[in-house]
Amino acid sequence: MAGAEREKARLPPALPLATLIGRELRAGGSERPALRYGHAGFAKRGEDYFLVKPDCLRVPGDPSTAFSVFAVFDGHNGVSAAVFSKEHLLEHVMSALPPDIGGREEWLQALPRALVAGFVKADIEFQRKGEVSGTTATLVVVDGFTVTVASVGDSRCILDTQGGELQLLTVDHRLEENVEERERVTASGGEVGRLNLFGGQEVGPLRCWPGGLCLSRSIGDMDVGEYIVPVPHVKQVKLSNVGGRLIIASDGIWDTLSNEAAAKSCRGLPAELAAKLVVKQALKKCGLKDDTTCVVVDIIPSDRLVSPQLSPKRNQNKLKSLLFGRRSHSSVGKFGGKSASFGSVEELFEEGSAMLEERLGRNLSLKAASPPSRCAICQADQEPFEGLMAENGGSHCSSPYTPWGGPYLCLECRKKKDAMEGKRSSCSTAYLVESSEEQ
Repeated sequence: MAGAEREKARLPPALPLATLIGRELRAGGSERPALRYGHAGFAKRGEDYFLVKPDCLRVPGDPSTAFSVFAVFDGHNGVSAAVFSKEHLLEHVMSALPPDIGGREEWLQALPRALVAGFVKADIEFQRKGEVSGTTATLVVVDGFTVTVASVGDSRCILDTQGGELQLLTVDHRLEENVEERERVTASGGEVGRLNLFGGQEVGPLRCWPGGLCLSRSIGDMDVGEYIVPVPHVKQVKLSNVGGRLIIASDGIWDTLSNEAAAKSCRGLPAELAAKLVVKQALKKCGLKDDTTCVVVDIIPSDRLVSPQLSPKRNQNKLKSLLFGRRSHSSVGKFGGKSASFGSVEELFEEGSAMLEERLGRNLSLKAASPPSRCAICQADQEPFEGLMAENGGSHCSSPYTPWGGPYLCLECRKKKDAMEGKRSSCSTAYLVESSEEQ
């Protein structure tokens, strides 16, 4: 980890979003690229779901506030959590944004924090249903050339840029590979180990007990323990004006294909065919061992769209030239020394901590910050000390009004936070059980 931090320290500092947008406009680039997308999949258990919403508006009736959302949900122990997340996760994210947020720059700056709050709120709402299903979630928001990705679990999103350079925009939350997550789970009271057969033989990947889940983060999974948290890793990047390709897929793809193999297998093809080919390659290599779902999104500058008059052969060659293939000698000469800067991807934000104090405390200086009495997660308004004594009964339970270094949380969301950090008391448990029964 220290080596990664040193490597990151050597990178040039990220530029402000306004600077990147201004640079793009001065260079004559289109602020609103075209999106082309496709999806494909095969079901073994039928627990994978995906979401495609290309025409979202922050402000109803205002096309200048358009953005698009793409997501993959890989359910386990049933489909309920995946279906719930597909239907409600985006709604919870949008409700966590400050109500009077300003322009595009403020919206993009507030989005990472809203994604954290929305994921946690979705988890709370689903657990109220009393079901034991769980799901991974990889949610991608595309606004112009800015891409924001939030993820829990082991579904993955990669970015394939001009020249074939790949960036992984997610982090796998698998206990087997992620040492930091193993340490966090055990520090919070969970037990990590392999499945024990009779005779003491250990088999399979590392799992969290009780429950036997291989993941350290998900939405749902109330039977496993609150140390399996819904707090997402969030990364936001700004693409150059040559665009890029996103490949979002469940672990049925990534357990079979490497990032490089998935990207290379579909370069030069339109998004719809690309998604099908990625799935086909995964099945060809290992067969249908798990649900496989893939969503491909091409972010294409509007001035580089392929003319429909091109023949299929020329069309494919043109796509290959414009999207993620190697540039010809003539194109290198045309762009000259500027091609390197145009082909770069600027990192605007990245945070993966599971601690809400670190995640919800970000961007609180925005002028559109929530009122002091509005919960930063569920957005419920409360009067000071409303319901506190009735719920706590004067016990030692953690109070949302005790300073904790983060924004205001209502009683239920504060108890959720404490439970995720291994601080749950008996009265907190009783409270959540009662809430589930009332639903």
